[in-house]
Amino acid sequence: MIIDFSFILVAALFVTGIIWALDALLWRPKRPVAADGQAAPEPVVVEYARSFFPVILIVVVIRSFLLEPFRIPSDSMMPTLLDGDFIFVNKFSYGLRLPVANVKIMPVGDPQRGDVVVFRLPSDPATNYIKRLVGLPGDHVVVRNNRISVNGVVMPIQPDGFYTGQGYSGSLLGKEKLGDAEHNVLITQDRYATDFEATVPVGHYFFMGDNRNNSQDSRFPQVGFVPDKNLVGRADRIWMHWRWRELPKWSRIGKAID
Repeated sequence: MIIDFSFILVAALFVTGIIWALDALLWRPKRPVAADGQAAPEPVVVEYARSFFPVILIVVVIRSFLLEPFRIPSDSMMPTLLDGDFIFVNKFSYGLRLPVANVKIMPVGDPQRGDVVVFRLPSDPATNYIKRLVGLPGDHVVVRNNRISVNGVVMPIQPDGFYTGQGYSGSLLGKEKLGDAEHNVLITQDRYATDFEATVPVGHYFFMGDNRNNSQDSRFPQVGFVPDKNLVGRADRIWMHWRWRELPKWSRIGKAID
């Protein structure tokens, strides 16, 4: 059982619902009536439960089945996502899942190569990672010197100049195509390129960061192949960018995640 914010919300929904139901079925009929015929005031705990239950229910439904906000805490997905980006993750894209248990109850769509996906780290499900989907179940993936081959086909990268932002100024930019999806990648020339070769097991996925030389992803045993049950959803849009002691970057607000 993972004790996270979703668990806390579901627990609060259960507790407030039980209190409200017990009051309606058992406590309210026995509550004394005042001389003027008015019912006695509700206990404070019942009043709070009745007020908070519908609000918590709406939040649980939205977070579990529609959209969930996340904050990007690292630079592993640069230049697509920056440390300090706040994003919305589409929880509906890969099927409806029960909150907390994360069990799929209704298939809706399948992950596509090139999607930016939030998933629970297999070795620590309480930790969420965000990476780009490179290998689907059954794919043979080869990574050599930052170039990807899937099932013997090299994924093309077109040079796209140099990065000028903070921390990686002068690094190479490229436009990589995975299937029908095209996105930017960042390659730092003075850092070690991690190679990899394996076939993705059935029911699992292979992920990589767009910051190719500074991403702990499926190439490393700490992450490895990610089972379908660990997928949280597809990252769709940036709704805010802000870092401590910095002004918000207004230009990133509303930007689609490609």
